[in-house]
Amino acid sequence: MKTLLEISAVDMRFDTPKGSFDALKNVNLKIADGEFVSLIGHSGCGKSTVLNLVGGLLEASNGGIILDGKEVCEPGPERAIVFQNHSLLPWLTVWENVELAVRTVFRGKKTRAEMNDWIAHNLDLVHMGHALNKRPGEISGGMKQRVGIARALAMQPRVLLMDEPFGALDALTRAHLQDTLMEIQRDLKNTVIMITHDVDEAVLLSDRIVMMTNGPSATVGEILDIDLPRPRERLALADDPHYNHLRHEVLAFLYEKQRKVEPLPTKASKPKAKTADSSPPRAVGSDL
Repeated sequence: MKTLLEISAVDMRFDTPKGSFDALKNVNLKIADGEFVSLIGHSGCGKSTVLNLVGGLLEASNGGIILDGKEVCEPGPERAIVFQNHSLLPWLTVWENVELAVRTVFRGKKTRAEMNDWIAHNLDLVHMGHALNKRPGEISGGMKQRVGIARALAMQPRVLLMDEPFGALDALTRAHLQDTLMEIQRDLKNTVIMITHDVDEAVLLSDRIVMMTNGPSATVGEILDIDLPRPRERLALADDPHYNHLRHEVLAFLYEKQRKVEPLPTKASKPKAKTADSSPPRAVGSDL
């Protein structure tokens, strides 16, 4: 497959009150046209920094990013971002939120009728055609995120960037949106880069999983090819030995090769005594 996006020898350094902080070091990654790639790793490993660099919201300290033969230096309509927070404008309706993006990108390129058809088409893609006149305060969290995805898709981006888009949703809503995303990516063949903390989500959706090492100076640790046939059915995969093997590979990287080590308490900072209502430590699972 043709390489659409190349991240080449990227470093990202931030100036802080305590001095320079190296968030990323020598990150290299090639992503093919139409590929679905998930970034996974412990908190603070630079996943969102990578996404913001690709989105043009940050400029790399060293190295560079090439998209379809052009260097990424600033935001552009060929890259759309879906955040965990839907970021809808609360005073606009569902239709108007998507319309805002469409008119910004396609003004002078599409007629008013064509833009209206395009808005309706993208809302139908995410199964939100029934709620055109509702405002964000009148719909559920999952529905808001569907509208956010529709707004991003309506920009007709070459690359769809998703920063934990389903992280704040309940399990059932999350599953429905994962299924919707698989349908959309199958039909549109968008290139998708998604940050997730959920191992099962990454294995279900991805063509490859990019596992990041712990920060500071985080980089690409391992890349796992997800060679499960598509379309994928979550219930069928639950008992699939190869699915569970892939899932185990990601968990082994996160919990063995990149185990988070908590600093020991110093004499000046003694650990707090447990109280009667202290919760037990959370068991290790598939969600980071």
